[in-house]
Amino acid sequence: MQGGSRDHSLFPIVPYEERNTGSSLGNRDTLTMAGAIIENMSTKKLVIVGVILLLFQAFSFMVGGLIAPSPTTAVHYLATKCVDTVKTHHKGSKWFMPWGPDQCSKIRDFDEAMAKRIEANNIVFAVHIPLPNREMSAWFQFMLVILQFDIAFKRQNQIEDGALVTMDVGLAYRDSSLSEWTEMAHSIEHRKLSCNFTATKTYENEGRYYDCDLLPFMEVGSVAHKYYLLNIRLPINERKKVNIGIGEIRDIRLVSIHQNGGFTKVWFAMKTFLTPSVLIIMIWYWRRITQMTRPPVLLEKIIFALGISMTFINIPVEWFSVGFNWTWMLLFGDIRQGIFYAMLLSFWIIFCGEHLMDQTERNRFSVYWKQVGPIVFGSFCLFIFDMCERGVQLKNPFYSIWASDVGTELAMAFIIVAGICACLYFLFLCFMVFQVFRNISGKRSSLPAMTKARRLHYEGLIFRFKFLMLVTLACAAMTVIFFIISQVNEGHWHWGGYTVQVNSAFFTGIYGMWNLYVFALMFLYAPSHKRYGDEQSSADQAGNSGEDIQLTTTITHVDGPTEIYKMTGKEAQE
Repeated sequence: MQGGSRDHSLFPIVPYEERNTGSSLGNRDTLTMAGAIIENMSTKKLVIVGVILLLFQAFSFMVGGLIAPSPTTAVHYLATKCVDTVKTHHKGSKWFMPWGPDQCSKIRDFDEAMAKRIEANNIVFAVHIPLPNREMSAWFQFMLVILQFDIAFKRQNQIEDGALVTMDVGLAYRDSSLSEWTEMAHSIEHRKLSCNFTATKTYENEGRYYDCDLLPFMEVGSVAHKYYLLNIRLPINERKKVNIGIGEIRDIRLVSIHQNGGFTKVWFAMKTFLTPSVLIIMIWYWRRITQMTRPPVLLEKIIFALGISMTFINIPVEWFSVGFNWTWMLLFGDIRQGIFYAMLLSFWIIFCGEHLMDQTERNRFSVYWKQVGPIVFGSFCLFIFDMCERGVQLKNPFYSIWASDVGTELAMAFIIVAGICACLYFLFLCFMVFQVFRNISGKRSSLPAMTKARRLHYEGLIFRFKFLMLVTLACAAMTVIFFIISQVNEGHWHWGGYTVQVNSAFFTGIYGMWNLYVFALMFLYAPSHKRYGDEQSSADQAGNSGEDIQLTTTITHVDGPTEIYKMTGKEAQE
């Protein structure tokens, strides 16, 4: 086997003399070359490593299930109806407090407003976040607010089809109950009503409430202040048809959702612990790769790239968000997770492809452009979608892509398509793993020709490799499930029920699984210093009767590719 020729059989049989011709090993049997740790580590040690990783995986689930509280908390608010007696809404210089020493002049309902001849334009709906005698905290990380109107049925004032509510909204903050309010954002927002009246529209049913969908209202990327104040006006202009045909609004209800401080601390602690762990094993892995006298093959490069992306998502920069008002942290976190998803999905495709026994000349990234290209394109679409909402929210926290019909349809279509693509990707990955298993099984016919020691050795290698592939498939399935559930939950935050129930154990468990999987790959695929066959070379040479099994391809250097890699017909094309 000279030059660039390739033999795609699993165990080609060549004479012992030809096998050593031109090899830098001299008289050393090529089976004594160093492989990967997964090949050369004893079964007992490998089982111990597997049990330790499994215990850490169980611990990561238990951290979320037993130590961390629920990831998010939902708090309900009923807006207080304040009266702007001095008509300052054009000046924007006065903030209306629903309670406290400087509370506003209030009315109970609109009947009282009519009796006192108070115009609708002079009514301000005020909401103080949080509730009395409580404070917000930077540990809450973000604040998401959804809105619902209580609209009473009146035959003379019904909700028209396609009714649009126009709101003049302002957000202010302060860090002391004695300080003045500072404006944080102000905007004129429009929300389309989607209400259903289940009873018959008769005089007897007047006063009953419509069943209205929740509406997206506001999202803030950091909670850097203790107190927040929302002032909402519903201006009426009959000439311009502003807030006409929206029914009789009785009350405004808000639901504020934020991350639990306890969950944030557990999450930060996990990141702080895992970052040096993965970083150390990554440096150790690449140091062993670079110590070899051949250049690294594609599989080794992609494992290292996966380690870099895992370290990037691990770095606990969120600690700074506790002390700084970094409203872009949500967007930055999405970008980091998107990069990791793209790297992980690409890795699985290349990992399986590099172990396929076909006639394709692989070990080049360009071979996989048809599979990796759609992943990169999908990740770019995710980034654009995120920028369309959270990017705009950096300037206007009241903006929502769900506020318009087109935006809602696009967002829903995106979530559905993303879920379908994730499932299709997993099915394609299953197909690739099936191909690898089928091809390996087809090559097992060469095993009986080996000596017993070598046959048992390679049967063990095949079992270890298949087990690793099944673990990869399990990780892929859990990742796809996590991706779909996270997308659905985010959708529910916008248009679903009042509360958001997310399993803390699932969050911490999947995050721990990613780290453990990357850790295991870099550890098991690192070059081993142990050489299989050192202790058996004399006996094997005596029993081979001039013939042996050649497992290498064109590279027979002592630091050549791993045996599993070569067993499946792959080689480094110099």
